[in-house]
Amino acid sequence: MLVDHNSPPVPQEGAAPPAAPSPNARRAAGLLLAVALLVLVTAASVAFGARTVPPGHVLHGLFHSTGTDDDVVIRDLRVPRTLLGLLAGAALGMAGACMQALTRNPLADPGLLGVNAGAAAAVVTAIGFFGVTSLTGYVWFALAGAAAVSVLVYVIGGSRSATPVRLALAGTAVTALLQGWTSAVELTHGAALDRIRFWQVGSLAAADVGTVRHMAPFVAAGVLLALAVARPLGALALGEDTARGLGARPALTRLAAMAAVTLLCGAATAACGPIVFIGLVVPHAVRRITGPDMRWVLPYAAVLAPVLLLGADVIGRLVTRPAELQVGIVTAVLGGPVFVALVRRGKVAAL
Repeated sequence: MLVDHNSPPVPQEGAAPPAAPSPNARRAAGLLLAVALLVLVTAASVAFGARTVPPGHVLHGLFHSTGTDDDVVIRDLRVPRTLLGLLAGAALGMAGACMQALTRNPLADPGLLGVNAGAAAAVVTAIGFFGVTSLTGYVWFALAGAAAVSVLVYVIGGSRSATPVRLALAGTAVTALLQGWTSAVELTHGAALDRIRFWQVGSLAAADVGTVRHMAPFVAAGVLLALAVARPLGALALGEDTARGLGARPALTRLAAMAAVTLLCGAATAACGPIVFIGLVVPHAVRRITGPDMRWVLPYAAVLAPVLLLGADVIGRLVTRPAELQVGIVTAVLGGPVFVALVRRGKVAAL
């Protein structure tokens, strides 16, 4: 009998089929790809900008700086700007994921629920009435404003009986009120308007090493707190009774999650201004890959949100050379149509 040695082997009766990769293995592989993408975008953020710098000069500025103009642009401007984008992106992405899990609303983000507006209003008040001009002062006011608005929206939304719709409506109302206050302060305090006109639209342009150093501890604390409540947040998404049955403490989980959101959003807003849509789009996209498990959603959001933020910043630097388009404008232009599409289609990733 002739045997075709090129034909595939015939499975024997009773033999087990090849094992498919486990969900966790696929998620881990996806996370590694996301990290690789982040490395590429980080390199682009350092290499490209409003000023054209040859690749050789980029490497020279990074590793052998001698104080030339190109070295100063790379070492003193683009590297801190990139580091700030990494921190702010991770903070906003994780804050959005926590907020969506906390409210069980996949279309929620700190901007839509007023947290960013609270931080921004507090910073504007500090500039206009107290003459605060340093990031150190901004951070404390931003954290206080974010915390106050978080509590206010939660109370207005019904506290323990809060529903996603109530929270969204409360956030919208509080945001409108705070935006009116911010505009009033700007119009009546010319000095405040001069200082915050670029900060208010969301920008990484004012980044320096000091900004990154002051922001990092708050972001680190928020990240650790968010990761600590990842499992109980996932249980809380199943309902309070189920969460208690799984050993979670809903009240403590909510408090810890709101504290994490306050730290993350307060620090990011103080350093960069109120940047919108990062916390909405990224967690929504991430859940299509990971599912509702917050132990995977949070790391993915921490990696992919900086990809979006730094990518938008690079686009803003390139499209209007030699000027720059602020990153908050770019993210709003990109995020607005995505949000409209999500609402119209009604296809949102399950929590």
